[in-house]
Amino acid sequence: MIRYTGKRFISVIPVIIGISIIAFMLGLITPGDPAAMALGRDGVSQVTPQLLENKRQELGLDQPGLIQYLNWAKKAIKGDLGKSYVDHTSVSGEILRRLPVTLTLSGYTMLLVCVFGLLFGVYSAAYLNRIPDVIMKFIMNLLMAFPAFWLGIILIIVFGENLKLLPTNGIDGISSFILPSVTLASANIAMTGRLMRSSMLEEFGKQYMLAADAKGIRRTQILLFHALPNAMLPVITYLGSCMGGILGGSAVIETIFSLPGIGSYVLEAIHARDYPIIQGYVLFMGVVYVIISLGIDLLCALLNPKMRLGGKA
Repeated sequence: MIRYTGKRFISVIPVIIGISIIAFMLGLITPGDPAAMALGRDGVSQVTPQLLENKRQELGLDQPGLIQYLNWAKKAIKGDLGKSYVDHTSVSGEILRRLPVTLTLSGYTMLLVCVFGLLFGVYSAAYLNRIPDVIMKFIMNLLMAFPAFWLGIILIIVFGENLKLLPTNGIDGISSFILPSVTLASANIAMTGRLMRSSMLEEFGKQYMLAADAKGIRRTQILLFHALPNAMLPVITYLGSCMGGILGGSAVIETIFSLPGIGSYVLEAIHARDYPIIQGYVLFMGVVYVIISLGIDLLCALLNPKMRLGGKA
């Protein structure tokens, strides 16, 4: 296990370097001159060539692209992702300040995905081709068909404007995260449920299940203590990528529900062409996604010895 863990840690290093290069390139290939935009936001109405050259030197944009990347990467390793062009605040500081909101939203969303996704999948597989299975498949297909932003608007109208049961913007305790979490979780619940169902059905046809059934073990015990643990491995892998997708895909939901998280922060930066924020966001979320994927890989290797033994039984 130690050898496998070391290999996995080494394998993520080039991935993180690649993410950093992509994040930095966003500031080079996007249209517009960052120095001219920074001067405009500083209140300079007439940008002269001398002012532009001074600003480019101040921002380090007069250096070759490779030198710019190396300087930026050195600061990023220390946790310095630069400063915003708009308000000159620290990008890393603002991300850390907004991070708890995004993590809270993602945590509640993952809780809904794990509970209802697994429940739908197991329940559907237990009643294969019967009425409960048909109902579960209909619900899962319905959840997948709804675009998240559209579902969010419907929930705001129904539970916020008409029934006035839940807040629809800002942060006012746990209740403020109910509608955003349901909106963000809906499609992922359906995907998790479908994967859980197919994984359970695959286990039903294996010999150990037939042997357990032949011994007269109750069906509930067979489902929960035999099929479910073995069917969880592909679901755990999906939930890891799902967590990364939820963190990265929360931007639209945070904007719809006016949550001051990282997602809404980067959307505001995109509208303002605030490149340091965009670069910092891409790098930060990329590293988080890699860490989550690494953790899921190690967890799967712990549960399945074949993975850490290179596929050898």
